Amino acid sequence: MNITIGQYYPASSIIHRLDVRVKIILLIINIIFIFCSFSIYSILLMTAMILFIMVISKVPIKQYLRSMKAIIIIFIFTAVINIFYGAGETLWSFGFIKITYDGVLNAIFIALRLLDLIFISSVLTYSTTPANITDGLERVLSFLKIFKVNTQELSMMMSIAIRFIPTIMEETHKIIDAQKSRGADFESGNILNRIKGIIPIIIPLFMSSIKRATDLSVAMECRCYNSYTKKSKMKILRIKLCDIIAILFVVTICIGVIFCNIMF
Repeated sequence: MNITIGQYYPASSIIHRLDVRVKIILLIINIIFIFCSFSIYSILLMTAMILFIMVISKVPIKQYLRSMKAIIIIFIFTAVINIFYGAGETLWSFGFIKITYDGVLNAIFIALRLLDLIFISSVLTYSTTPANITDGLERVLSFLKIFKVNTQELSMMMSIAIRFIPTIMEETHKIIDAQKSRGADFESGNILNRIKGIIPIIIPLFMSSIKRATDLSVAMECRCYNSYTKKSKMKILRIKLCDIIAILFVVTICIGVIFCNIMF
């Protein structure tokens, strides 16, 4: 299977060695500034930074590209739709359909924004194990304890959800192959028939997910897991020099994004 979303890729890189708390906080900052990039220059700056991070993470680029397969249709559809929005110089027209220079820039801008969101999120999951993500989320969200929020339980649910994305997608492909071997047809007929054809996929997938969740909860109970008791940490997290350098680097890029927004 070429499903890579939510999977950890072992490698020896500076990104893998960063403190998980720093990676989560920098991910949030990057996502904020991706949405705060209002010009083509600022989004290009963010894209250049993310490409640089992808390269130094030592995760193969094809691994990142595989994570695009699940949303490639949405990505293309969004880019094509946005190409028809915009004023300015007309590059091509046919009847009421018109493609303008601003429309092309708008399509590139939206496409880069989507790519940046997917790739920067993939960097975290590829460079951090699910256990470390759980630990990092719990510590980053620790301020929510003043609102009586069980951060340990919340972080565990989020990490399990990320971890089981590839498992559920793989299960979906197995169910589709099994239904096709029984003569099911998911590609012909009108839209209504195709929607009806999804039912033989959803029901087994739903039952399989419930069974998997039940088995996981039983396994956790057998190991005496309790989210309400205070636990000692196997790994003590400390901010290192590489973490400070990473923070300064991202902050510098964010200042550059603000500058591009003001100037352009």
